[in-house]
Amino acid sequence: MMPLVYADTGTVNIIRKISGKPEIKKHLEDMGFVAGAPITVVSTVNGNLIVNVKNTKVALDKELAEKIMI
Repeated sequence: MMPLVYADTGTVNIIRKISGKPEIKKHLEDMGFVAGAPITVVSTVNGNLIVNVKNTKVALDKELAEKIMI
């Protein structure tokens, strides 16, 4: 298991766990980041990511991406 920030661009991964405070977990869950969901990093700029989760592109800052374990 590793944080999403270390995922290779274009590779489909499975979300294993969301860490952090309950309000952060809830926020990510509301956006579709749930355990078992496939996620693909579309691009990375200065540690910030654009990912595809549940057929939606979402921008994440590095801090949030570190809380998503794949």
